[in-house]
Amino acid sequence: MSTEQRVLADRYRVDQLIGHGGMAKVYRGYDLTLGRDVAIKILDPDLARDTAFRTRFRLEAQAASRMSHPSIVRVFDAGEDVSGAQPVPYIVMELVEGTLLKAIIADGPVPAADAVRYVDGILEALEYSHKAGVIHRDIKPGNVMVTPKGQVKVMDFGIARAVSDSSSTVAETTQIIGTAAYFSPEQAKGEPVDGRTDLYSTGVVLYELLTGRQPFRGDSPVAVAYQHVSETPVPPTEVNELSPGALDPIVLRALAKDPYQRYPDAASFRAALDTAFGGKAPSKKQIGALTSELYGPSPRAAQETARTLRQLSTDTTMARTQSGPPVAWIWAGVALLAVLLASVLFWVVTVQGPSVQSSSRSVPDLVDVSSERAQEALEELNLTSTLVMEPSSDIAEGNVTRTDPEAGTTVEQETEITVYVSSGAETVEVPRLVGMSQADAEKALSEAGLQLGTIRPASSSDQPAGVVLEASVADEQIEDGDELPPGTTVDLVVASGMVALKNLEGFTVDAATAELESVGLQAVPTPDTSCPAVDPPTVMSMSLAPGDVPVHSPVELRYCSGE
Repeated sequence: MSTEQRVLADRYRVDQLIGHGGMAKVYRGYDLTLGRDVAIKILDPDLARDTAFRTRFRLEAQAASRMSHPSIVRVFDAGEDVSGAQPVPYIVMELVEGTLLKAIIADGPVPAADAVRYVDGILEALEYSHKAGVIHRDIKPGNVMVTPKGQVKVMDFGIARAVSDSSSTVAETTQIIGTAAYFSPEQAKGEPVDGRTDLYSTGVVLYELLTGRQPFRGDSPVAVAYQHVSETPVPPTEVNELSPGALDPIVLRALAKDPYQRYPDAASFRAALDTAFGGKAPSKKQIGALTSELYGPSPRAAQETARTLRQLSTDTTMARTQSGPPVAWIWAGVALLAVLLASVLFWVVTVQGPSVQSSSRSVPDLVDVSSERAQEALEELNLTSTLVMEPSSDIAEGNVTRTDPEAGTTVEQETEITVYVSSGAETVEVPRLVGMSQADAEKALSEAGLQLGTIRPASSSDQPAGVVLEASVADEQIEDGDELPPGTTVDLVVASGMVALKNLEGFTVDAATAELESVGLQAVPTPDTSCPAVDPPTVMSMSLAPGDVPVHSPVELRYCSGE
């Protein structure tokens, strides 16, 4: 039977080849039972002979099937094709239409806004998978798909392994798995890995998006892996001058050799990107602080400190060669000190003395001092003050932002000093967003001086596609009328127009009807006289297959009603 006519498990028809990875081929397929297009990954026959590879392939399905997220390609089914001389494992996955990120990068550096958006989608998927206990281990542009609507989909968890899995029968901890150009240093050295390995590989992807090339290149995978371990990458702005400088420290921290110098998790990486690309300088904590909350103190730093202390304690090269300095040197130092003291006294008497008695005053530094205390300080210097309010996002409300004349200026007594006082950060009011169409919400945000962030689709039982369900800033929900600084990035959750239909076969008709109504679907009980009735009536089949279906769709619940 030809490849196009091949059917797996009497259910999945294998069509044309659409991709080939290191350990499997991916075909477009068709689910004959549910009537939908799918992608089918089939392990290469040569590798299928290896029990360890087959076991790892099976673990891929187990790891991926536990995850259900819009940014992760879904796994529907798994099994083994026994039609040949030996069983060959396969996995049935969601068929994603779009463009590989690898093809997008092939055209050269992408705009910074797109690069941040793509990486944010990758980090969103990693944030979910890491919480589920799964690390990807092979993040690269070839494993990231961008749909026509701009949604990022991370696929091929073929090298992923549960963090909690302590078994070493399949993937030894010291085994190097992945793609050399996107290796983390710990992968290249065969050391244990965790979620920070994925963040390093994501940093390589971000670097490549901004510059059009990878940070390390060599004649062989071994040479590239060596550079990941030993060499420091050139900042993206030195390769592509159009790359925003604010992203340099973000990329370089993600590419830190020591995992403890990287971001502790995907959420921290996303927050740093959002801050930097929003026009704000990343905080010291975001740029370089060590991470010990999740992984404990860095063992490497502790070892280096202990080694340094041992060297200092045993160092014999610092022995004294004489009992003390020569006597002549001592007297020369005393004489020099006396000359300096005399010079200082002369300067105080001849220069500072008259000025203290003069009527001039130096404007004190009052920045971040309360307005009341600033007025008192000026009154003590016999200076008058006038308060002027101005907005400030850096100085607390009621504290001084600046003075005119500025601090350090010499003025005469009774001079009027203009004291500018913070009225708090300038804010704008959040417009109505929830319940509006996505286009209207984007227009409302723009008119209010706010920025549109990520748009995440979600199921809704009562809203059609494209209607805004929720608005948030930094994962905190906001409402109409809230005050935000101008330029704040607002993320939206938009109704996808689809809801998840469960398999209701075996449910009573009443229970199935209630379940459908709870998710916004219309139940249509349909009697079937070809089979004997049961009490209570039980659903034997449905008119729609389980999965995502349009909201408010009618679903026939067929039940036996014959004699």
